[in-house]
Amino acid sequence: MDDRQFILSSSPHIHSGESTPRIMYSVGVALVPAMFMGVYLFGFRAPWVMLLSVVAGMATEAGAQRMMGRKVTVSDGSAMVTGILLALNLPPTVPWWLVVVGSAIAIVIGKQIYGGLGYNPFNPALVARVILLISFPVQMTTWAKPIAALSRTVDVVTTATPLGAMKTHLLVKGTLEGFTMGELWNPFIGNIGGCIGETSVIALLIGAGFLLYRGYISWHIPITFIGTVFILSGIFWLINPNQHMNPVFHMLTGGLMLGAFYMATDMVTSPVTYRGMMVFGAGCGAITVIIRLFGGYPEGVSYSILLMNAATPLIDRYMRPKTFGWRAVSPR
Repeated sequence: MDDRQFILSSSPHIHSGESTPRIMYSVGVALVPAMFMGVYLFGFRAPWVMLLSVVAGMATEAGAQRMMGRKVTVSDGSAMVTGILLALNLPPTVPWWLVVVGSAIAIVIGKQIYGGLGYNPFNPALVARVILLISFPVQMTTWAKPIAALSRTVDVVTTATPLGAMKTHLLVKGTLEGFTMGELWNPFIGNIGGCIGETSVIALLIGAGFLLYRGYISWHIPITFIGTVFILSGIFWLINPNQHMNPVFHMLTGGLMLGAFYMATDMVTSPVTYRGMMVFGAGCGAITVIIRLFGGYPEGVSYSILLMNAATPLIDRYMRPKTFGWRAVSPR
């Protein structure tokens, strides 16, 4: 008889063949369409921001791990993905030092301070984005008009994001009468102002389809997230269309697609059960709509995901499946 039949060990007993580097580099591949569109739409500033963010993030992770006496794991791709996601959440006009500061914040405060990959309760890239937005609001809200719509000899022309323009129009006029979204094709391909990687819906959907096909994310969080935004914004629009834009506008603008498919689905910071994922996605969608419609900021995706990250342990606790054979017992 084979002695290996008597070896006792803890689960898992069957390995799927997946690994952290394989997953991380697959996410990087999925982000290539959004990165390509960022370069096409915003010119040389976009690859410079992305390269600087990735290099600074990997260097910070290696330095932090050495200082803390941990094994250096920059080759696993997690710092690379964090750097890419942070860059895609930044305007193309940001100064170089802000990119470096943001990468350091993402790695140290958003990740390593908790123990490294697998222990961070919040998405590191979003932690950095929110801190930068609060600390440097001018640099983080100076948007460039896509150069694809301009002559290639033009350097930078500033513009407003659709959500920002909507909020400004509402504050000045008191009503949305006269405010138009324009052609739906523009936000679909990315010909609008915004962060480097959030403007092109089609590029983000291509990468999301790859991740869904490979099984690295499931539909539960993104579809529930986007669906909740669509339903709630649609209800408010039907009630008062002079104060609220239609749900299609909210779906195609801002960071909804980027956040729903690439950051809310973070394996470390999102629930583990399907029911929990749907609660998580619905919570993200509801908070996003509340901030967009009633908050001071025109966008609420980053804040909604971070707030629901904080609620993930509670969601996992109350949404965990019952033990086989479990039945409720009435208290005496």
